[in-house]
Amino acid sequence: MILFTETKMNQTDTIAALATPAGRGGIGVIRISGPKSSEIAHTLLGQLPQARYATFSNFVDSENKLLDQGIALYFPAPHSFTGEDVLELQGHGGAVVMDLLLNAVLQLGARLARPGEFSERAFLNGKIDLAQAEAIADLIDSASAQAARCALRSLQGEFSAQIHALVAQVIWLRTYIEAGIDFVDEEIDLLADGQVIKKIKNLINDLDNTLDKAKQGYLLKEGMRIVLVGEPNVGKSSLLNCLAGRDTAIVTPIPGTTRDVVRDQIQLDGMPLYITDTAGLRETNDPVEQEGIRRTKLAIKEADVVILLLDDRHPDDRFDSNLLVFLPQHPLIIRNKIDLSGHCAGMSGERVLYLSAKTGEGIEVFKNYLTEKMGLHSYTEGNFMARRRHLDALQRAKIAFFTGLNHAQNNYSELVAEELRLAQNALDEITGEFTTDDLLGKIFSTFCVGK
Repeated sequence: MILFTETKMNQTDTIAALATPAGRGGIGVIRISGPKSSEIAHTLLGQLPQARYATFSNFVDSENKLLDQGIALYFPAPHSFTGEDVLELQGHGGAVVMDLLLNAVLQLGARLARPGEFSERAFLNGKIDLAQAEAIADLIDSASAQAARCALRSLQGEFSAQIHALVAQVIWLRTYIEAGIDFVDEEIDLLADGQVIKKIKNLINDLDNTLDKAKQGYLLKEGMRIVLVGEPNVGKSSLLNCLAGRDTAIVTPIPGTTRDVVRDQIQLDGMPLYITDTAGLRETNDPVEQEGIRRTKLAIKEADVVILLLDDRHPDDRFDSNLLVFLPQHPLIIRNKIDLSGHCAGMSGERVLYLSAKTGEGIEVFKNYLTEKMGLHSYTEGNFMARRRHLDALQRAKIAFFTGLNHAQNNYSELVAEELRLAQNALDEITGEFTTDDLLGKIFSTFCVGK
């Protein structure tokens, strides 16, 4: 893998860190990586352990004082996690013992590792790409079995493989088009046969498939943002309180009680849901209520799922159709207050749900709908973990493909080539072939120390 970074970070020093959680435990692990690893092994263990074999040994300091006994593992470069010489010491997991052992390692020339620095070195040495490195942290932070499986697929390279497949198609197209530009004297119109247009359309379809899986993985990692919208007094605040299991929002019979967005977080099968109750959408001259409605519109733009609440006692046409322009094309419609209308709870088709936020009828059906949207009950084989930056990069690549398609249809070869270059750069950001040290620093600073 070829890495393009603005400056390659200093890797001449040796780093060390406690790789297991601090505190009392049966085993504690100290990880060491860098050129002094073998020298540290000779001093601490009295020998260099056989490569990739567990060796029982005494651990002593520079003055030959016994610190602990345990297992030592040595992985010579380049056959290690970081691609450097790596030494792992597995001792008794007491805080004092681990502190003494780590201090001895530091006195022998290592320094404390920064958060994520072992994974960072693995990336910089070409052992893993950036998406795989991020998957390590995602696997550790997984809040559900589905999330863990998706993170493991990313770590194994499934996400990266799809990105590399897209990039390979882009490179072929760029080569094909730029050859025609370079040999313009031959008067060969490479766009005329429709091959380029067909290839770009195929690229868009493949990217959409990858984007759908990435969005599913993102929801499993970050949770889902849900916004409740509707006219005043249809039960938005009551539904929020019902889901949260507590009185988060004020509920009164007076229309327009909620004048600001009210947010709460709940756990659904171990996954976070961020629910926003909004000011009732209606025409009003009240400046405070107008500001609440403005914030409602902003929340709608940022939502993963928008839910339109209606009072089941009233006909659909009562809702102001002018306000529908702020909603997505097919929101979930919840017809609330069936305890007053007499309607049975449950789904009607794929987009209409009947429930009572007051009595709780239909709430379990609603929760099942949300877990399906998050992918918790669906077949997740082939999905992978993704982050917001991955989605942003895929969206930028998609925009470039569509722009390039438009230029191809108008026979502008140079502009098509430029859009394909931009698309490739966006895709390369995901795996790290095209990135900056600022981005790397931001990503790896969120990792655990010792990973």
